[in-house]
Amino acid sequence: MSLKQLTDEQIHSMSLEEKDRWWLKNVYKGDMPQLTLRSALTGMIIGGVLSVTNLYVGIKTGWTLGIGITSVVLSFAFFKLLSRVGMGKEITILENNAMQSIATSAGYMTAPLVSSISAYMVISGTMIPQHQTVVWISLLSLLGVFFAFPLKKRFINDEQLPFPEGRAAGVVMDNLHADDGGRAGMLKAKILIIGAGLSALIELMRSEKVMEHLKAKAMVIPEFWDDLIYKYVTPNIMGTPLKDLSVRWDSSIVMVATGGLMGIKVGTSLLVGALFNYCMLVPWALSEGIIAAAKWKEINMWLLWGGVAIMTTSSLYSFFAKPDIILAAFKRKKGGASKDLLADIELPLWVSMVGIPLTGLALMWFGQLWFNIEWWVTLIAIPLVFVFTLIAVTSTGLTSITPGGALGKLTQLTFAVIKPGDMGTNIMTAGINGEVALNASNLLMDIKPGYMLGGKPRHQAVGHCLGIIAGALVAVPVFYMLLKGDISRITSDALPMPGAQIWIAVAKVLANGLNVLPTSTRVAVMVGGFVGIFIEFMNRRTKGRFPVSAMGLGLSFVLKFTDCWAMALGSLIFWVIERNVGKNKSLMKDVFIDNQETLCAGVIAGGSIMGIILIIMETLVLT
Repeated sequence: MSLKQLTDEQIHSMSLEEKDRWWLKNVYKGDMPQLTLRSALTGMIIGGVLSVTNLYVGIKTGWTLGIGITSVVLSFAFFKLLSRVGMGKEITILENNAMQSIATSAGYMTAPLVSSISAYMVISGTMIPQHQTVVWISLLSLLGVFFAFPLKKRFINDEQLPFPEGRAAGVVMDNLHADDGGRAGMLKAKILIIGAGLSALIELMRSEKVMEHLKAKAMVIPEFWDDLIYKYVTPNIMGTPLKDLSVRWDSSIVMVATGGLMGIKVGTSLLVGALFNYCMLVPWALSEGIIAAAKWKEINMWLLWGGVAIMTTSSLYSFFAKPDIILAAFKRKKGGASKDLLADIELPLWVSMVGIPLTGLALMWFGQLWFNIEWWVTLIAIPLVFVFTLIAVTSTGLTSITPGGALGKLTQLTFAVIKPGDMGTNIMTAGINGEVALNASNLLMDIKPGYMLGGKPRHQAVGHCLGIIAGALVAVPVFYMLLKGDISRITSDALPMPGAQIWIAVAKVLANGLNVLPTSTRVAVMVGGFVGIFIEFMNRRTKGRFPVSAMGLGLSFVLKFTDCWAMALGSLIFWVIERNVGKNKSLMKDVFIDNQETLCAGVIAGGSIMGIILIIMETLVLT
């Protein structure tokens, strides 16, 4: 199959009505099955399962990963195998697209759990009841859907922004369903399954409790490879053992695969920052008594401020250094109103016009009832969502980068002015703006392939709502199982949650001012702030060729050395392979270059799911 698209000249010269007419004639696939019972159930099941992988990665790194391509490959392979054994028909390309809409919507549900929700529980010292979390994050996601679909007509139909990651998903689906007997799709499926199986097996073999229960203790592999060294010697820096500084080599490959998705620039920035922090700065602070003890929580609470400053100033500088994107969000193309040729297949505008105020009122009610957010504060927050969503969608559509970091800090700053000193309100109201803008932007990213492939937008809207249900019913219970009713587990060694740590740190600073921090921390904030601006300035001057990533460097202050090293190693492995494997077809090229994303997604999914299962088993079953 060949994807049909307008040229740049056509995009700029044709009216919206002409574009819609062209799309109906050349792309739209009419009544081809898409949101069927099997695509809905498959999307909800895969999305629910993969939401757990996002939860695991979010707990470890503070990030959430797109699961669209992973879900596409899994569903294609599953129905391909069923058709081969005579148990059903292959899934259509539009069923696959509807399925990925549901799955990705479920995956996004985890973002508040590892950021604003966890941060609020730490700040307030209150465990939010599980049913309240389900309702709250479902309302945030639903509001994202209501904001996204009115913008779809403008940003996708009319301006036809690229949404690069969404386009990539469309291309993958087009290739999977090409007329080659499904060979390309089955290769991707095999790579994904092998990667997932290998990663899951390693995680299983790392659990001494489970392996002993399975009577296979002889097959246990060490949790850290450096345990082999510590049997004979205890290396240290300035008298502090390396293991206490988190300078270790994890035997898991999940973070290695995560590094494979981030690129060499971010990976090397993570490693350089980690070496500076954990081999120089922290040992010095411990020897001077600035950090009280060589425990992760003590180290992290002192170290994270410089990293937060780097990430905050760099993201804000990068954001405001592109005024064209900000201004573009509020500009419309010239031309009169167009006839709506797609009225019968688009989500009706009245749904959003009714849904936004109703969902906003629900957030206002539950916000005051559960989180002591005064009603008038939420009333201000809802209109601000529209402004931040416009900006976020424009950035995502052009670059695939949603400025969640910058928007999060801006919203926290906004509500620090509106309601000074109230850290709980600061986090939860900023969470409304940040999470809804993020959700709407990512949903439009997933609507893009549906437009490319000729699907019905209305079906994707319903699919996203099904995904919200799936994500809430799976990710939230798993999250509470991991907490075990103990708030202190948030930001602990077991559940580090660097995303929540950043929200907490910013809320504290905005509530009390920098004067409450120790002198060394205030210096770190100022130096980190200048470093973040400098890095982004140099990246803009060199058009991205400056070798340091501010986000990577900043995260090295928040993550353990173990995770920084693993991700750096992953980025280095794929970089070396790419530079040394020739252009000629080979198995190495097929697996590690042409299917790099598929391989990494499989490793992350298999290891993450097994990791969550093992945590639950070790804490609830084998204790």
